[in-house]
Amino acid sequence: MTITANWSYPTAIKFGAGRIKELADHCKAVGMRKPLLVTDRGLSTMAITQGALDILDAAGLGRAMFSEVDPNPNDRNLEAGVKAFRDGGHDGVVAFGGGSGLDLGKAVAFMSGQTRPVWDFEDIGDWWTRANSDGIAPIVAVPTTAGTGSEVGRASVITNSETHTKKVIFHPKFLPSVTICDPELTVGMPKVITAGTGMDAFAHCLEAYSSPFYHPMSQGIALEGMRLVKEYLPRAYKDGTDIEARANMMSAAAMGAVAFQKGLGAIHSLSHPVGAIYNTHHGMTNAVVMPPVLTFNRPAIEAKIASAAAYLGIAGGFDGFFDYVLRLREELGVPDKLSALGVGTDRIGEMAEMAIVDPTAGGNPVELTLDAARRLFVECI
Repeated sequence: MTITANWSYPTAIKFGAGRIKELADHCKAVGMRKPLLVTDRGLSTMAITQGALDILDAAGLGRAMFSEVDPNPNDRNLEAGVKAFRDGGHDGVVAFGGGSGLDLGKAVAFMSGQTRPVWDFEDIGDWWTRANSDGIAPIVAVPTTAGTGSEVGRASVITNSETHTKKVIFHPKFLPSVTICDPELTVGMPKVITAGTGMDAFAHCLEAYSSPFYHPMSQGIALEGMRLVKEYLPRAYKDGTDIEARANMMSAAAMGAVAFQKGLGAIHSLSHPVGAIYNTHHGMTNAVVMPPVLTFNRPAIEAKIASAAAYLGIAGGFDGFFDYVLRLREELGVPDKLSALGVGTDRIGEMAEMAIVDPTAGGNPVELTLDAARRLFVECI
């Protein structure tokens, strides 16, 4: 058998407690003289954000911030962000926050020098080659949650506000030049966000591990990422100031995003339409739909999951792993059904149609048909 694959691995990562103090140095090193810090509304007034602006300001880089970012960032947020970037004469972006701030920050840096609409760069075939590479501003990423791993990703998820569909916008230069992973920035995360973001990291690792595509490097990273979540997410949830647990969850998040180059699957295919229509938290939505998707995929992944269970110290093969997921969800206060997140049954047909064309559907180990997507939504809601 001839094996061929294209692999790309992440960026320079500055990992460790207190390393946010290096922010201005790294901005200068990649050529920024007037960066724009992009974050979400909730973070904009918090001490960690103001502290980052203080660091930039003290180094003569100003303290410009854009924070008109929704929990599921959309094209309107992006348009406003690009306008702020251009009007302010900025030359780089500090993408700061959870998945929404990071995704929008990267997209602002990307679109700041483009003339085509953002949808022309959707992650389809070689559409990314349409972009003017010279028009992409440098990015320094600073995650403040441990979930999406967007700080080491080459894409942004942007919601089309007219169609309410989530689109994956891709370019190799979406990858930040430098990422600062400082676990101290995650200490203040509320329990519900710790749980949701942590389960997002677990979903990335689980789906990448289960994907049928060939990528043994990602396979190994996904497996170890799941182990870190198993060991440290309950600790971080129980005690938000446990810096060792916070640090290991930050690693697991980055590992999940690196691993999912191997592919994602139906957990994300179902979660994306729900988030786009009902504005639910992405990681929490993943956590709710995880058990039904595991059952759906069982015929194709039973042996693989049994191997993972053994590595994770879980007895009982696939069944043991499945029971572990249920126990973990319960421990973290994850609801059993999507109805608890405000999701109704009136739009199942529409969501099923969105799920089967979602870019993640192709990585599911069992084909996600329209009928299967409908049945899964009924079960999840």
